[in-house]
Amino acid sequence: MKYFLTALALAMIIEGLPYFLAPGAIKKTLALLKEQPEKFLRIFGLTAMLSGVILLYLVNVF
Repeated sequence: MKYFLTALALAMIIEGLPYFLAPGAIKKTLALLKEQPEKFLRIFGLTAMLSGVILLYLVNVF
């Protein structure tokens, strides 16, 4: 449970940084994302998840 909460805390910190450091850029980026088709967003999300899984695997193997 400790590792899960640590990972959750790190994710929250990383997710919150752009909103704190560059809120204007985030607003522009979100406006651009709103215009993208759902298929693009799904593929982008899948790619991000798979990249995370691969990185997690590599960190644990090496």
